[in-house]
Amino acid sequence: MEWVEVTAKTVDEAKDAALDQLGVDESDAEFEVLEEPKGGLFGRLRSEARVRARVLPTSPRPKVDRRGRRSTGRERGERSGDRAVPQQRGVSTEEAPPRRPRSSPSPTQGAQMMSDQSTVDGGEVAETFVRGLLDAFGSPYTIDRHELGEDTEEVAVEGEGLGLLIGPGGQTLAAMQELARTVVQRHAAGHHGWVVVDVGGYRKLRRESLARFTRDVATQVLASGVPRVLEAMPPSDRKVIHDTANGIDGVVTSSEGEEPRRRVVISPEPDAE
Repeated sequence: MEWVEVTAKTVDEAKDAALDQLGVDESDAEFEVLEEPKGGLFGRLRSEARVRARVLPTSPRPKVDRRGRRSTGRERGERSGDRAVPQQRGVSTEEAPPRRPRSSPSPTQGAQMMSDQSTVDGGEVAETFVRGLLDAFGSPYTIDRHELGEDTEEVAVEGEGLGLLIGPGGQTLAAMQELARTVVQRHAAGHHGWVVVDVGGYRKLRRESLARFTRDVATQVLASGVPRVLEAMPPSDRKVIHDTANGIDGVVTSSEGEEPRRRVVISPEPDAE
């Protein structure tokens, strides 16, 4: 995921602005403070804080170094071709139970072993997880997995009777998204980027609706010259607001408040001095 760089009056404000651009929560982001704010004469700000941030990448699990592992007597016997008989407390070698053949892993265990490899694709892991939820839900569905943008992959679900998986205001879908993100982080440690889950095109319609809403609000702000404070939104929705407003001449955006009550403010662009 590429870094974004922002400036603001304080480091905290710069971090908040970066989170809005990335569309993620603070726990999912990585920051670097490039420059602290510097004060000037009479309390004026000589230079602003400069921060860069990116979506926190998942790091592959460390490999276990087995070079220094000491082999057991059983292992040495197997390597030399000798038969090694396990010694058990209170049981003589003649009474030792026969060694059971090692069984092959079950399909579930095999999938778990595969998912532990850093080479597993995060989108595939998310799709498998979502399929499991939908199979338990019992309604017919189809899944399409595709690239949504740079470093972002979408698992899109279509079908009838899936409204319960969206929930009021998309709350159930947001919970499913969070669960899918956790599964990807746990079972695809080498995956970099972002996986988004959508049901019934809800996210797409939401983005389009937010974009229209932003353009309408920007028109009102330009006409009145008065800033407009929007309702509290999650980071992904705030990102749509910022991206849309940034393409409209004459208005600028900022954010205020703390999660989960953080809001976007659309203001008239100040006159250049």
